[in-house]
Amino acid sequence: MSQTANTPYGPVPQAALEAARRIRLLICDVDGVLSDGKIYLGNNGEELKSFHTKDGFGLKAVMAQGVEVAVITGRSSRIVSDRMLSLGVRHVYQGQGDKLPVYQQLLQKLDLTADQVAYIGDDVIDLPVMRACGLGVAVADAHPLVQQDADFICRLKGGEGAVRELCDLLLQALGALESAQGPSV
Repeated sequence: MSQTANTPYGPVPQAALEAARRIRLLICDVDGVLSDGKIYLGNNGEELKSFHTKDGFGLKAVMAQGVEVAVITGRSSRIVSDRMLSLGVRHVYQGQGDKLPVYQQLLQKLDLTADQVAYIGDDVIDLPVMRACGLGVAVADAHPLVQQDADFICRLKGGEGAVRELCDLLLQALGALESAQGPSV
């Protein structure tokens, strides 16, 4: 049986906690990860998505600990731009059908190695980056193939606090979980 570590969400593989200690960049997918994956379309073409404030707090908390945050998403939306701006996320890449080249650009731009990167995703488009980075994470309701390849599977679903769960794992690995502070965002 593999060793586990305790977190507020329950036990996690010790290997995931060890990998989390090295993370200096967290990359998130958007639809199905930072949002619940539903896209609401109005009669006049407006598009709506929901984002969880717990995820926002988690992202701000890891950034306060020196972890860079990026989003790479296949869709393009002003809503995503606005939400990331409000959180202070500087690395936002939208309309990316192939996420691996952007991941490689981020490694070079931030002078990081693959083992210093965590990626959280929910669908097969996320697999190439998940496989290339140091900590590949799936949300609870991710596609079965994504869960199969993940180093860690969140207990929470996309858009319902899964990103916060991962952020809390990173904060715990950095010894900063209980000291995380700030407003709800």
